[in-house]
Amino acid sequence: MTTAPAADPVRAGVLAELAGLGPFFALDSHPARSPAVAPWRPLDELFHQPAALRAWVAAVRGALAEVSGRPVDAVEPRVAASMAQLRLAARLICPAFGVALLTGGLLEVDPARMRWQPSTHGALALSIRDDVMTSANRRDAACPQDPASRHDPARLADALAVSLLAGPVRALVQACRPFKVSEQVLWGNVASVVHGAVALIDTAAPRLTGEAEVIAAGLLDQPPLRGSHQGSDRGTFRRRSCCLVYRLAASPVPVCGDCVLERAPAPASRASTRP
Repeated sequence: MTTAPAADPVRAGVLAELAGLGPFFALDSHPARSPAVAPWRPLDELFHQPAALRAWVAAVRGALAEVSGRPVDAVEPRVAASMAQLRLAARLICPAFGVALLTGGLLEVDPARMRWQPSTHGALALSIRDDVMTSANRRDAACPQDPASRHDPARLADALAVSLLAGPVRALVQACRPFKVSEQVLWGNVASVVHGAVALIDTAAPRLTGEAEVIAAGLLDQPPLRGSHQGSDRGTFRRRSCCLVYRLAASPVPVCGDCVLERAPAPASRASTRP
């Protein structure tokens, strides 16, 4: 789906700037009262309909089996759930992070006002109601009583922690409990996304890197993420858990740059490994 021309030029500008930061930040928008037309689906189904989340995790499991050259039964459901949660967490966090950075305002990340397209590859397509984008354009959205704080990235981090981490991101972690993925892994995925967002911004818009680093550091110091990692800048950041993707490999392989593991365990030792 191509985003329809936005009547509000400011909203259109914000959407264009988000897209300029990369596909994990990009959003489509849709009118508030328009029906969801396939392939778009209501995003809140993943939070409130266990069958919908199970179906998507199953699709991710199938894709992981195909990529790794293994039968589906050889891909642990918790590995697929971790990958599914990580991908959706990235799409909830990055646009809100980008709006805060670009406008000094808050994007209301409310799954009830958003749509998604089921996909097992690349960044998930995400659309948000256009009236939500309108409210996000206000630069006083984060700290309306304190104009000087509107451009304070540390204060924006505090506001994002309340509106994002304690809201839809926590709800996503809770929705994934039936898949028997530890919360340590799930919150580690979130920490990895926050840290990774800065690297994406640094590549796309280096002028924003300094403020992005302050926002990320503030988010990583919030209780859900505090203790999930060590270090904070790009040279020292390491999470204290693993996303579990290494368990797809048939032999020991290098791991992600921010992983707690130096190298993935050999297959024979994986049964007792629970990062």
